[in-house]
Amino acid sequence: MFKKMLKNERGLTLIELLAVVVILGIIAAIAVPSVSALINNSREDGEIQEAIQIIKAAKIANTNGETTTFDFGDLDELLDNVNDDSFTVNYNPANRVYSITGHNAVANINVTTAGTATEQELIAAD
Repeated sequence: MFKKMLKNERGLTLIELLAVVVILGIIAAIAVPSVSALINNSREDGEIQEAIQIIKAAKIANTNGETTTFDFGDLDELLDNVNDDSFTVNYNPANRVYSITGHNAVANINVTTAGTATEQELIAAD
């Protein structure tokens, strides 16, 4: 009797196939926005890390402590794979704080001074 039942079984019905397609559609509708959000978060984290790398390069370039402003041309030899080269790093010798302006990472974090992020703000946002 079991063999007879297996011989009559030919495949999936149209309703079963439609159910599978609907389930896959629901899973895709849930997964795509989640993956998109992960990609955006990764991009923002990468920009923050790049800004931190730029400030560290400015610290290395400023071994004498007398230079107060750096741009890409000043730090080019110390930087690898920097995507955003329209930045300016400022050093305030009075409180020994490095800050960056004009970089994409500044727009991604909460900053105390509009358009400028300090190294500590970038580290806290990471």
